[in-house]
Amino acid sequence: MSNVVEIDNLSHVYVNERGAFLALEHIRLNVEQGEFISLIGPSGCGKTTLLSLISGLLKPAAGTIRVSGEEIHQPTPKVGYMLQQDYLFPWRTIYDNASIGLELVGKRDEAARKWVMELLDDMGLADVADRYPHQLSGGMRQRVALVRTLAVEPDILLLDEPFSALDYQTKLQLEDLVAITLKSRGKTAILVTHDITEAIAMSDRIVVLQPYPGRVLTTVDVPAGIRDALPLKAREADGFHDLFHRLWGYFEAMDTKGGS
Repeated sequence: MSNVVEIDNLSHVYVNERGAFLALEHIRLNVEQGEFISLIGPSGCGKTTLLSLISGLLKPAAGTIRVSGEEIHQPTPKVGYMLQQDYLFPWRTIYDNASIGLELVGKRDEAARKWVMELLDDMGLADVADRYPHQLSGGMRQRVALVRTLAVEPDILLLDEPFSALDYQTKLQLEDLVAITLKSRGKTAILVTHDITEAIAMSDRIVVLQPYPGRVLTTVDVPAGIRDALPLKAREADGFHDLFHRLWGYFEAMDTKGGS
């Protein structure tokens, strides 16, 4: 498969009144078409910074990022970004919130309307398209945010702890729904999470970052028996707990070295 994301020798520095802080150093990472990878690691390893760089919201101090062969210098429709909070506009209906990205790129025709309604229907939201955000649960609002992200048909989705604010049952249900939706549409995704079990259950591959500065410690392939199952069932698959303890061991080793 071809690489949708290519990150080469990426470093990033934050500068403030106290001086310069090296947040990421020499990151190299490729993500294939249709692959789902997770970024995990202790605080200070630069997980969210890396997503912000891939999205074009930040410019790297050194190195390059390419999405579908195009070097990223600023935000682009090629990259969709879904955050912890849904950021729905309270005065817009669910349909209008879901279609805002298409409006921004000038797509307001009947084909665009049908596309948004198809996505809402896939997410079980067609019946609430005329409602407003305050009338929906947290899980439903996150589904709207996912529809809004998918509507512009990005080449890659960046997911920054999108389930962390939800109750556990809703989180598990939404994990399954997101996995089904992305796989059925062949979407490429990068998830940032603090939850090791979530990373294992949802991913094809897991990238472990170490802190101060953020660097790739190791990359772990998720066994087929786990990655081919939906996230809820994956937690019961053979090898799941062994992989959890392997990944947890990396965190313990970093903690022993004073990395977290």
